[in-house]
Amino acid sequence: MAKKAGAKKQVPARTSAQGADPKKQPASTQPKRQAAKKRAAKKAPRRRSWRESKAARRARVEEILRRLHAAYPDAKCSLDFRNPYELLVATILSAQCTDERVNMVTPELFRRYPTPEDLAAARQEDVEEIIKSTGFFRNKAKSLLGMANAVVDRHDGRIPDGMEELVRLPGVGRKTANVVLGNAYHKNEGIVVDTHVTRVSNRLGLTKNTDAVKIENDLIPLVPREEWTNVSHLFIYHGRAICKAPTPRCEECMLTDICPSSRV
Repeated sequence: MAKKAGAKKQVPARTSAQGADPKKQPASTQPKRQAAKKRAAKKAPRRRSWRESKAARRARVEEILRRLHAAYPDAKCSLDFRNPYELLVATILSAQCTDERVNMVTPELFRRYPTPEDLAAARQEDVEEIIKSTGFFRNKAKSLLGMANAVVDRHDGRIPDGMEELVRLPGVGRKTANVVLGNAYHKNEGIVVDTHVTRVSNRLGLTKNTDAVKIENDLIPLVPREEWTNVSHLFIYHGRAICKAPTPRCEECMLTDICPSSRV
């Protein structure tokens, strides 16, 4: 009997990786995945087994601070300022921006608006033009004008020196308030936690948290109060110089013997 015209040929099921069950990984990719995992493991600091009492941890923190003070004797706030008003403005501008860039912008800003009263009377578009290079300039300009007006209306043009009053100002959170209190008013009311402090604190085994407020709460019982402002500067300097992301320079670090994440 003749075959029907146009009958389709049956295609045998494919057995190659192309037609394999997507849930099953081809064997040929396994060595590549394993090699990638090994490379990632080499980059990340491996934490040693490290158990210590609270008293031992506090003693270790004191030794950490002693060594960091010796390594970075000039550690201080990197923002340029002459008074609490200038520091508050600079700190608001530093969000998602480098301190170096902020320091390039603030001289002109303070020349035009040297006091909270001057800034409160400014046009937002004029402020935006000056601070544009710091990023998020519209939101920052709005925060600066809101802050300045609140300072003039509620505090007679003086930047408040208390945590509660500061965090009520537009654009001012706990981190910004800690910067102003510690560096402009020399009050140790809290610990500034930024990306460097977060990274260094975790690698030193002083916290397991990534949230800034939780990290601050973990550090406060460990760090002597007189060092609350200094510890941020020291961790920031150390994070920039040695305890870098993603790969720390453990071979150059002065804390290798008291750091659970050291690879040396």
